[in-house]
Amino acid sequence: MQLLKDRICSEGKVLPGSIVKVDGFLNHRVDVNLLRQLAKEFKAHFGDRELTAIMTVEASGIPLATICAEEMGVPLIFAKKAKSDNIEGGLFKSEIMSYTYSRKVTLIVSAEWLHKDDRILIIDDFMARGEAMRGLVDIISQAGAELVGIGIAVEKGFQGGGDRLRGMGIDLYSLAIIEEATPAGFRFRE
Repeated sequence: MQLLKDRICSEGKVLPGSIVKVDGFLNHRVDVNLLRQLAKEFKAHFGDRELTAIMTVEASGIPLATICAEEMGVPLIFAKKAKSDNIEGGLFKSEIMSYTYSRKVTLIVSAEWLHKDDRILIIDDFMARGEAMRGLVDIISQAGAELVGIGIAVEKGFQGGGDRLRGMGIDLYSLAIIEEATPAGFRFRE
């Protein structure tokens, strides 16, 4: 999606270790109008799949997933990274390695909100190695629900997570796939 690529090129930064920083418009300070355009693009790709819910991981994926859920007329379920006292009953859990935090994290979804007859679309703002997506796919599988696809705003293609998921037969639709990120700029997969 050219609009997103243009924003990455004009406002994105590359930090040491090939860390791509897009927090000025995507996941810290959020440009809601941009997210609405991204949601429309995801709806064009996934909107005919008879979804029952959209799923993401807290916290930075929530703004985009919320607008996508609104656009597609379905609820949003987000996996928590810590169990809180107000989660009752059974839990679906999946342990992942967080690239952002450089530690293991356990994703948690209440069994109250995810069922075997659900058709789930995963939406997230950013993907590097695909660990969070792997964890969500695992949780959906534990519930016996159906994964209809994954929508990612920005994928770091050079880290291989997206290619692994596509190799599993998952319909992974990324709006901007960065193949190379250097202080000189970005190169995108066509």
